[in-house]
Amino acid sequence: MFTSNPFAELSASITPSIMQTYITVMIVLVAVGTLYDVIHKKSARYFLNSWREGRNKGTKVGGGQLASLAVQTAVVDVMASGEFCNARRRIAHLLTMYGFLAFAITTAIMIYRYPTPDIETPAILPQLWHIGALMVCVGGYWFWFFIRADVAAEGNSPFRIVRADLFVLSLLGSATFGLVWSYLLSTGNAWATAFLGLHVIATTVLFGSVPWSKFAHMFFKPAAAFEKRVSAANGSRSNLPAPTDKPEVFGSTRQQPKHY
Repeated sequence: MFTSNPFAELSASITPSIMQTYITVMIVLVAVGTLYDVIHKKSARYFLNSWREGRNKGTKVGGGQLASLAVQTAVVDVMASGEFCNARRRIAHLLTMYGFLAFAITTAIMIYRYPTPDIETPAILPQLWHIGALMVCVGGYWFWFFIRADVAAEGNSPFRIVRADLFVLSLLGSATFGLVWSYLLSTGNAWATAFLGLHVIATTVLFGSVPWSKFAHMFFKPAAAFEKRVSAANGSRSNLPAPTDKPEVFGSTRQQPKHY
């Protein structure tokens, strides 16, 4: 199971061109959905105005310092999820984030580059696909049942669902149904087709609901983190919380969270 490309086996019933077209459509949906989200919520205008105000109010930040701040943003805020002061939330987020990247990227590679059994798939690709899906499940279900603020701090039921949960639920559905489908496919179980359908539905909801879910946040958060660092560097943090005397966490100064 872990070394077998499930999409190559699927090519016996669904042509590679159909699978490749589906992936292309999902990419377009993400691009269009993110653009719509930026225009509708005026996120780009907000960041641009904030950048201009900071530049006018504060001291000039040189190109070398900007490059350094960009590297800090990429390493601390993006790669290490330094925004999370709570260790459990950070670990769950990192598991889900890197799992999703491995799951999505290997899916595209296997479908575009190794779509049929006669083209040998490097074993590392299906291994990363399955590991990525497992990481999404571990991080996502851990967050959903034990870490969410409304569950851990406010005592609400873990089965309470609101629109903001659309992203994490569709992501969990895509990874979970994908793993079950792969297992059933490897054993020749007749239920494999049903779980493939559930996997496709969940994946379509994940990538097609960008304007209504938190999917686009993954593109906004690095920009917001970079703008925050630049504002702190040029002394124009008038619209941001004042720094506390708490030690820095992963190099990023912030107030301690209210919920643990």
